[in-house]
Amino acid sequence: MPVIGFHASHEQIHPSTLLAAAQQAEQVGFTGAMCSDHISPWSERQGHSAFAWSWLGSALHATNLPFGVVNAPGQRYHPAIIAQAIATLGAMYEGRFWAALGTGENSNEHITGGEWPRKDIRGARLAECVHIIRALLGGEEVTHDGLVTVDRARVYTLPRTIPPLIGAAVTPETARWIADWADGMITIAQPSDSLRQMIDGYRDNGGRGPVALQVHLSYAATREQALEIAYDQWRTNTFSPPVCWDLETVEAFEVASATVRPEDVAQGVFVSADTQEHAQYLADLAELGFDEIYLHHVGQSQTEFLEIFGEQVLPQLRPTPKSTEG
Repeated sequence: MPVIGFHASHEQIHPSTLLAAAQQAEQVGFTGAMCSDHISPWSERQGHSAFAWSWLGSALHATNLPFGVVNAPGQRYHPAIIAQAIATLGAMYEGRFWAALGTGENSNEHITGGEWPRKDIRGARLAECVHIIRALLGGEEVTHDGLVTVDRARVYTLPRTIPPLIGAAVTPETARWIADWADGMITIAQPSDSLRQMIDGYRDNGGRGPVALQVHLSYAATREQALEIAYDQWRTNTFSPPVCWDLETVEAFEVASATVRPEDVAQGVFVSADTQEHAQYLADLAELGFDEIYLHHVGQSQTEFLEIFGEQVLPQLRPTPKSTEG
């Protein structure tokens, strides 16, 4: 079976509570972890926006888990700063850190006051950022004039092994595109046929490294409670691109979700009170060929989910450790 990891959702949970959850995840048998990187939640009900990079230092120190983060360089973050952040965590926690790079969402990126570019421009900007980050992680001095500007940047504290730069993709087209530069691919749960197209698009175009999946799920003592949790926390996350990319504010997401029904949320969140159903769902996803699967229980309370999944779901899945080799 693949790595089964814990997803830490900064937009939903206070960072101290989230750190305790990451420690619990390791204790109950999860073999990896990843986190989001938001300055804005998706709704007022979520209500958090802790800084992922500060938290990652604490999480890597407080556990022995390998950790990753999904990041969008180029607008809110300058790629030289991200290269320095990656290098520092890689140097301090050898082999235990990876970064997934994507084009981002307007809800996070608009805060710097810049125009939110078209998708093709965001893709070109990301390609420039990947080139810059790789060069800096390789010890080069970088000057670059393009969609981003860099003036004689150099990162002096470097890891012995460069952390993997993973490509974030939600469409087969993007999966094919990132195959050219990424050390792996991460996507989100979709229908099986769509996920097969994602994996095939990445692998058939030369994609190397692991393919990973983030899964949204909701567990509670009854299905009604699990659905209520999902609807409360995740109904503003039901929109397909470009809506989810282009909306700017929490208020806009609230308005857009006004007509979303609980059954609509259940199309994107696996909702069940039956741990056997959860285990079978995850086993079926593993059969598609994913090397790593990260579980995101969409509720704000993680304790019961981690305890029950550690006792009843992980033993069925028999997760493997994540390789820490460069």
